[in-house]
Amino acid sequence: MREAARATLCLLLLPCAMLACAVQVHAQDRTQNRSMVISRRGVVAAESPLAAQAGATVLVHGGNAVDAAIATNAVMGVVEPMMNGIGGDLFAIVYEAKTGTLYGLNASGWAPAALSIEFLKSKGITEMPRDGIQSVTVPGAVDAWSKLLARFGTKKLSDLLAPAIYYAREGFPVPEWDAA
Repeated sequence: MREAARATLCLLLLPCAMLACAVQVHAQDRTQNRSMVISRRGVVAAESPLAAQAGATVLVHGGNAVDAAIATNAVMGVVEPMMNGIGGDLFAIVYEAKTGTLYGLNASGWAPAALSIEFLKSKGITEMPRDGIQSVTVPGAVDAWSKLLARFGTKKLSDLLAPAIYYAREGFPVPEWDAA
């Protein structure tokens, strides 16, 4: 009796197994072109796998998400300077799990000290320029790194910049996407 029941069960499950094999399973959509590096301490995604690896390594060595983000951002400034870097701005939203609080940081660059409304008017400019030297701001990324580390970080800035410094000194492979 058991053999017959087992045979019937197999005959019932066989069409289900065939149907399951016929269903197409799609991989995660990766059209955003972000490289992920996964470790037991977390996941870091960045345009460059070298940058993502720098952040993931920080996590592996006990750093937190802010530490990893700074290391990742610094490496991105070296390996893909056209996308971001120390000469750019930085915006951050940090969720502090302990308190359940969200913090925001706008580190967009300030206008140079001598750039005033009066100065622009003296040049015949009545609106904030969208291009040219008068539209350039002082970069805010490095100041943001400092503020984020002071408030949330656990590592020293020198340790977080080490991977970026290494790639700047030793060089790095340029992916075909960037080379094109």
